[in-house]
Amino acid sequence: MPSFDEVLKEAGEFGRFQKRIFFLLSQTGITFSSLFASVVFLGRAPDDFWCRIPGAAELSERCGWMLEEERNFTVLPLHLRNKSSSGECERLDITWDASVSCVNPLAHYGNRSMDNLPLTACHDNWVYEQPHSSVISEYDLVCGNAWMLDLSQAILNLGFLTGAFILGYAADRYGRIVIYLLSCLGVGICGIIVAFATNFTVFLIFRFLQGVFGKGTWMTCYVIVTEIVGSDQRIVGIVIQMFFTLGIIILPGIAYLIPTWQGIQLAISLPNFLFLLYYWVVPESPRWLLTRKKGEKALKIMRNIAKHNGKFLSPHYSEITISNEEVSNPSFLDLVRTPQMRRCTLILMYAWFTSALIYQGLVMRLGIVGGNLYLDFFISGAVELPAAILIIVTIDRIGRRLPFAISNIVAGIACLITAFLPEDIPWLKTTVATLGRLSITVAFEVVYLVNSELYPTTLRNFGVSLCSSLCDLGGIIAPFLLFRLSAIWLELPLLIFSVLAVVCGVLVLLLPETKGIPLPETVEDVEQLSSHFGKCGKKQKHQDTNSYI
Repeated sequence: MPSFDEVLKEAGEFGRFQKRIFFLLSQTGITFSSLFASVVFLGRAPDDFWCRIPGAAELSERCGWMLEEERNFTVLPLHLRNKSSSGECERLDITWDASVSCVNPLAHYGNRSMDNLPLTACHDNWVYEQPHSSVISEYDLVCGNAWMLDLSQAILNLGFLTGAFILGYAADRYGRIVIYLLSCLGVGICGIIVAFATNFTVFLIFRFLQGVFGKGTWMTCYVIVTEIVGSDQRIVGIVIQMFFTLGIIILPGIAYLIPTWQGIQLAISLPNFLFLLYYWVVPESPRWLLTRKKGEKALKIMRNIAKHNGKFLSPHYSEITISNEEVSNPSFLDLVRTPQMRRCTLILMYAWFTSALIYQGLVMRLGIVGGNLYLDFFISGAVELPAAILIIVTIDRIGRRLPFAISNIVAGIACLITAFLPEDIPWLKTTVATLGRLSITVAFEVVYLVNSELYPTTLRNFGVSLCSSLCDLGGIIAPFLLFRLSAIWLELPLLIFSVLAVVCGVLVLLLPETKGIPLPETVEDVEQLSSHFGKCGKKQKHQDTNSYI
């Protein structure tokens, strides 16, 4: 009886069928990256706002003031009282009632000079020039409440983290496509509720849930794509991330055309409902079906793949079966029980954490160039495209491990050099920092591919989800690390990034090379693969001809 990879080779490793599935599932990358980076536009700082004096709304209506007139009576005296005040986070500690004059409301306070009028911090009652343009103006996330915007992004990352554990486990137990479709439904429903949230608490709860389901869509679609192609075609794991970058590039255009944050939220959420149509066109992963002792269903899918690819399976493939390895519900202990699995798991977890921390840290630090938010964000996404192209050109020629290590080390060196470059040559600092951004993007994209190639089918989705959860932890820590350390010394975060990246580059050299190696089906396969590092290819292929799937 043949191995699964032998059956797949005869059915077509990357024929018309796989190309169609790849294209359809890749669209998930666009919606996921839009969710990931949406806070930049959902939380745009309001152009103009000020703190309203109690009773000013009623007085303005009685006096027939325009909004600009009310602002002049409110903010101008405050500015005269305190030259540095713009009236955003403090106001005059007074109240306007029915006895206040429409002509000169401050005359109500007699001959007291502006210097003697009391001031107080503003806690509510802000007025915005564009009240529904962002979540900041919608929920008053300004002044003392500004930290709540950062909280909303941390909550989203916490949702990603939770989704990696829960839905990663569920996909290995109940199937890839089932969890993918449920996750798409969840992202769409939660996204709509977020757009119409009546208060900030509801906003946070459903943004968390949208993060949970969003991670489910992205991780599961990635695993499906890598499991239905041959070992020589797993570069699609890198190509699919170009659609993530495409989402980053498209997002500023959406935000530019849609003036309200609710509209942007709906625009990035509603497309997930279209993915439910995949129920009729995207099959379950045949690799997963084999591990769950559903050989007949897997064979039916393989015959369908062959048919669409213009090929025909040999009659002896009718007896395809699974390995003798016992199938059980995956757990973390399964990833660390054996020596080589444990080494791979710990190194990959560190690599995910480091890549996310440095990637987000460099994005926030660079701030791109200029002051146009839409253009700057577009450029930041375009910088990532060369990374994917560089990987595609090199990874099947020199392997995974070397580019993985070099990209981390180059990122670390770039961060170190940037930290000590003089401030009077900003173009050079920006160039070197951009090189660091490009390098860590390469590392970030390679870790996706390597992670999926180093786990057996029974643990692949759970293993990828668990290890990538450290990415979300890095995303939560990055802004706090960056801003706390930069308050001590502006370049201190770069030194931390440098150390983390170089250490990661050294550690990944301890991982096995997976270029041209069939995906492992069992833990034993991983142990043998890892034991021989870059020389394991010949031995692994020999074993595959003697194993039954």
